[in-house]
Amino acid sequence: MTRVLVTGATGFIGRQLCENLAAAGYRVRAALRSDRAVPACIAEKTVTGDICGATRWGAALENVELVIHAAARTHVLYDSPANSRLYMETNTEGTQALVAEAARRSIRRFIYLSSVKVNGEGRGERPYTAADEPQPLDAYGSSKWLAEQRLWETVARTSLQAAVVRAPLVYGAGVGANFLRLLRWIDHERILPLGAVRNRRSLVSLWTLCDLLTRLLDHPAAVNGTWMVADGEDISTPELVRRLAHLMGRRARLLSAPPSLLRLAGALAGKGAEMRRLCASLTVDIASTRERLDWTPPLSMDAALAQTVGWYRSEGRTSR
Repeated sequence: MTRVLVTGATGFIGRQLCENLAAAGYRVRAALRSDRAVPACIAEKTVTGDICGATRWGAALENVELVIHAAARTHVLYDSPANSRLYMETNTEGTQALVAEAARRSIRRFIYLSSVKVNGEGRGERPYTAADEPQPLDAYGSSKWLAEQRLWETVARTSLQAAVVRAPLVYGAGVGANFLRLLRWIDHERILPLGAVRNRRSLVSLWTLCDLLTRLLDHPAAVNGTWMVADGEDISTPELVRRLAHLMGRRARLLSAPPSLLRLAGALAGKGAEMRRLCASLTVDIASTRERLDWTPPLSMDAALAQTVGWYRSEGRTSR
């Protein structure tokens, strides 16, 4: 049975990813920051501690053929500028150390979960592609872009095969941060002044992302490619609110305030970045991913939103 090492295995994405891998017949080894109980789909675990340039990966990679690196210091709105260095330590230097050890041990294929933030923060209605010039605008996006570059530098001088996935906002069972906040606002039928927003956003469900990551492990066309992923349907922020409200049996209480006023109010309240994301467009083009990998998102957006709402009803209301 082929053994795959998964970093971030107990996180939001990692838990579902490990389930997918086990169902596909892989033997999953989880790399953990500290020893803890793991789901039954994880056959083995190893403790590596915090991920940084000094992390020792030897034991974790013993007898491993494949790696999916999903662990990261994730983007946090309004994070202190003083924390910028932490993104580099984890996302760039930590990835570089893992890639170097994987190449030294002749790991067959390395899959790196990156972010659309490498491309930028959106550019109107034109979708991002993997061929676009990267334009990261914050410490998180820059750290991911540098990690991609370090990976390709290693691939160029070794036999390591690799693939990079750039994902937009990920939602699904266990989601937190802004998406969970939105679910709670809708659940409590709060008035949201977003009715006049006319944007387009690409999203990707947890289940679709993990399906693609699993496919990249053995597809011959995946080697040395950067792949964009999304649900395949772009949606406006008010339409997202309406669909979620319908699934939750709640009223979508949308007030049509001018987006310019929303951005001004957000800036005055110290929430400018959050408001810009709610109002702006950010789309990705997955045509190449579909065609070259003979792949299609396994769930429609409506089906994935319904599963997310199902999780919210059973667990999300009380999650932190």
